[in-house]
Amino acid sequence: MNPVFPLSIAQMSDLHLFADENEQLLGIPTTLSFQAVIGRLKQLRCELDLLLLTGDLSGDGSPESYEMVQNLLHPLEISTYWLPGNHDSAIAMEQVLNLRLVSRRKSFERGGWHFILLDSTVPGCVHGHLSTKSLHWLDFQLSIGGNKPTLLALHHPPFQVDSKWLDSSTLQNPQDFFALIDRHPQVKLVLFGHIHQEFHRQRHAVDYLGTPSTCIQFAPLSSNFSLDPKSPGFRLLKLYPDGTWESSVERVPFSCKLDLAATGY
Repeated sequence: MNPVFPLSIAQMSDLHLFADENEQLLGIPTTLSFQAVIGRLKQLRCELDLLLLTGDLSGDGSPESYEMVQNLLHPLEISTYWLPGNHDSAIAMEQVLNLRLVSRRKSFERGGWHFILLDSTVPGCVHGHLSTKSLHWLDFQLSIGGNKPTLLALHHPPFQVDSKWLDSSTLQNPQDFFALIDRHPQVKLVLFGHIHQEFHRQRHAVDYLGTPSTCIQFAPLSSNFSLDPKSPGFRLLKLYPDGTWESSVERVPFSCKLDLAATGY
């Protein structure tokens, strides 16, 4: 019997690249930290089938920042999909991030899985919300997707993460989201970013996974804004056609002097 090979994915989030490649975010030169992650992905390139970017690709919403993303991803030659975060400009993303292997598609099938990417951003706000239109679209996509195991992705976590300052900016209508997911048992995984830290929670039969940022990390369980000195990271996933999966978080060596005295973000 032939072995079943999984679909291998790298999820990256919260890149915060700028038009000026030398600009720093709280002491971290985000272009360099992202390049460190790209360097590790180059080593894994033969094993990877797909890249998934879960928002805040830019720190300033500029077209130049998205051109930087695209140029840095190009040597990997891996199919890449993205969704916006609260720091992004959806208009600029649509215009720039649609060349070569970078796609703006939000519903697609790979490796026997159905992928659905959601926009949880609210213009001018840090918190997330899924509009009625987005929820109807999600319900429709799940209805036509059959019984294929399904992965959903959005920027904002649908759970509070026990950090008082972060919990005010999570998804504001999680119960609407959960109620919809409960009607579609093919949903196996929900991925998100925004919280700049590793996170895992299970609700019913669905696993919800947050991933570290490719630049700064937020300290878990913090009442006030606080940075974590952990290295930049990303999430690796292996998805099997029967709906089972494996996942791990990987950190990359990267050192710089964090601005640990920062009080705002």
